[in-house]
Amino acid sequence: QVRTPTLFESFANWRMVVCIFTGFSSGMPLFVLYNMIPLWLRGEGLDLKTIGLFSIIGLPYNWKFVWSPLMDRFVPPFLGRRRGWALVTQICLMFALASFSVVTPSENIWHAVVVVGIVAWFSASQDIVLDAYRREILPDIELGIGNSMFVNAYRLSTLVPGSLALILADTLPWSTVHLVVAAFMIVGVITTLVMPEPKTAGVPPASFREAVVEPFREFFNRDGAKSAVLILVFMLLYKLGDSMATALVSVFYKDLGFSLLQIGTIAKGASLWSAIVGATVGGLIMVKLGINRSLWIFGVVQMVTILGFAALSMIGPDPVWLFVVVSGEYLGVGLGTAAFVAFIARSTDRRYTATQYALLTSVMGLPRTVANASTGFIVEGVGWTTFFFICTVIAIPGMIMLKWVAPWNDPKLAE
Repeated sequence: QVRTPTLFESFANWRMVVCIFTGFSSGMPLFVLYNMIPLWLRGEGLDLKTIGLFSIIGLPYNWKFVWSPLMDRFVPPFLGRRRGWALVTQICLMFALASFSVVTPSENIWHAVVVVGIVAWFSASQDIVLDAYRREILPDIELGIGNSMFVNAYRLSTLVPGSLALILADTLPWSTVHLVVAAFMIVGVITTLVMPEPKTAGVPPASFREAVVEPFREFFNRDGAKSAVLILVFMLLYKLGDSMATALVSVFYKDLGFSLLQIGTIAKGASLWSAIVGATVGGLIMVKLGINRSLWIFGVVQMVTILGFAALSMIGPDPVWLFVVVSGEYLGVGLGTAAFVAFIARSTDRRYTATQYALLTSVMGLPRTVANASTGFIVEGVGWTTFFFICTVIAIPGMIMLKWVAPWNDPKLAE
């Protein structure tokens, strides 16, 4: 009989260390695109409509399932299938992030567009391989803890582009700031060089059909096409309102009158601690309530906390209220993300984790890129206060979808 590891043994092992550092490497490029780049563009004199449209460049995050089978099928000539692809994407990301230092958006916006697109593509590719790696090294009993570690480190990575970079930008030119941020990708490179290749990643799919067709066939045939479509629609809607509300949040703070220093310290500090606490508490609550009921409760919390931004827009640049509102919003984000990630993991088949995980996370991120592109137009049309009320209403359809994909009392789906 296999001995069940103690809680300490589940926490204190090399797999948790890998989850932490790969989480940092996975999260940082995304936060560069969605936290740092909008402020940089705003400082270069670009209007909200143009900045909002930059969200479209994040489409690689939503289409990564298209090329994820290729990263399963082909193996780099060094380090193995998972580590080889991880190293390729991380080195490319380092150079792509550094190339922002020679771009001047006010003179040629298309240079910035190209670099943002390259960063998004390699960042999405890194996510494919790291998600697969994490699923393959974690035994079932450590899935909850390992993914919680990964998500928290993912959140912590926002300190670099969302806090450190803004503080440095108050005294240093942006060209230098971009180079400093790019240097932090060395964390991922070093981790990849020292972590072991998972044994289950040793044999790639034997054919094109096995790599591409089977993962999708299994997903849509598992409980029928209708069930699969409902899951995909739920992925689109559950965090739509929350995603839109935070799409241009750094610009919102700046327009409200907060300084870059206040945004980099108060706002980012509040969002960081509350999101980490939310993810951790969410994981503990799910042990008691299960994934289904957690999705219901956390969904209500993340919907209601959007209203805090509406209140802040009426209160004005008060640092205390900034801390309170941001803390509440990202506590809801952390809770919702914990349950959402658990739902995604439950919806995948272990045999096809890489491609199915890429499919579901691609759909999950679609609102962030497509819907968020309209946020600048909406804000300029109705103002910040009304915009946040609209985001709250938009969150309701995702809650309604829970009736079909995660019923409160369904013993088949509840855990």
